[in-house]
Amino acid sequence: MAARRSAASIAAVTALVGALAACSGGGDGGDAGSDGQPSGTITVLTNRTDIVDTTLQDYVEEFQVEHPDIDVEFEAITDYEGDVTVRLNSQDYGDVLLIPNAVTKDQLPTFFEPLGSVGELGEKYRFINEMAYEDQVYGIATFGSAMGYVVNTRVFEEAGITEPPASPEEFIAALQAVKGTGAIPYYTNYTDGWPLSQWQSNQGNIDGPEAINLRDQDDSPWDAGKEQYEIDSLLFDIVANGLSEPDPTTTNWEESKNLIGSGEVGAMVLGSWAVPQMQAAAEEAGQFATDVSFWPMPWQTEGSFHSTVAGDYKIGISKYSENKEAARLWLDWFLDESGFAAEQGGLPPQVDAEVPSALADFTTYGVEQVEIAPAPEGQESLDSDIYKAAEIDLAGDQYRRKFIDVARGAAEGTKESFFADLNERWAAARAQVAS
Repeated sequence: MAARRSAASIAAVTALVGALAACSGGGDGGDAGSDGQPSGTITVLTNRTDIVDTTLQDYVEEFQVEHPDIDVEFEAITDYEGDVTVRLNSQDYGDVLLIPNAVTKDQLPTFFEPLGSVGELGEKYRFINEMAYEDQVYGIATFGSAMGYVVNTRVFEEAGITEPPASPEEFIAALQAVKGTGAIPYYTNYTDGWPLSQWQSNQGNIDGPEAINLRDQDDSPWDAGKEQYEIDSLLFDIVANGLSEPDPTTTNWEESKNLIGSGEVGAMVLGSWAVPQMQAAAEEAGQFATDVSFWPMPWQTEGSFHSTVAGDYKIGISKYSENKEAARLWLDWFLDESGFAAEQGGLPPQVDAEVPSALADFTTYGVEQVEIAPAPEGQESLDSDIYKAAEIDLAGDQYRRKFIDVARGAAEGTKESFFADLNERWAAARAQVAS
């Protein structure tokens, strides 16, 4: 899963940094086996509650063929982002874990062990800059995701839509046609919240690699015609036009897989990582896995679709792990030998890896990949500094929940008034951060 922040998570991390700054790191060792190799038990935190007792256990068996003296225990967490962010208040958050998205770059050295330099690891892995600070890498993507939307092509074909809409207007018209078939055109996953954060991962789709740097120099990114406006406006318009589920307060993430797999729902904005899960749900519903595909977002630049690609959760090692050698052996094996990325339909993190089958339609429609450029030196935390000061959880779900409520008539306001408020807060935060 892609980035998932909440205002509460960000506040929690910000508050705990000061408390932990004076703490020293844990030991480097752990026990050694009879042959002098690392041994002992490591705890791995995971968000994959669905495969913790199956696929992940198979990985441990394979890993122990090479490292029989290391035991790997998983702790699966349903509300991973929220719970693990809170646990960073202690030194007890496992040995190996997915770095919560609420952790900003300048906070990485407080909680995590450096894995190597940007130059060194960048020769082997993609998305290295995403969890790097001052030339040190603290987390490596378990896999990469392309952004777009999961689509039940059978439902869209029944509505007369046989290829990806190329503009927001065409997309809204396509959803209107899908509604005519009796299916729910779009599913927000409002209740779980984190799927709403997937919308922000489309930054760069319009403005290109410099999208974040451009926004950070802008006092009014929610003005009409700008990328941030285009992203949020499309979601607002979907809801305002009655093209999403009737009652967003009753949505359910696990059920949404079944709904799109069976064809009761037409589309959801997510990363390409979601495709295998939705295809499995289609088969369980007695449909064809091939009914579920992945299409690019409805914006084109110079006649071409684009898709922002980025690393999903980054795997790192706790600064307080007492068995860092064993933890590093597991981390390296998981990235390079487990096959996890391919099984999840994600972009493998290795620079020379092949494009997964989940993105077959991207090849068909000539979708160009966009990787976000790193922030200028000395401004690594500028973006998060601005949105925290503005109290806008830009990569989270809270402000999008609020404007969904406005769009569906459950809260006062209009799109214009809501976006004007966002601009005002953003500009004030920029002035504060820059001063």
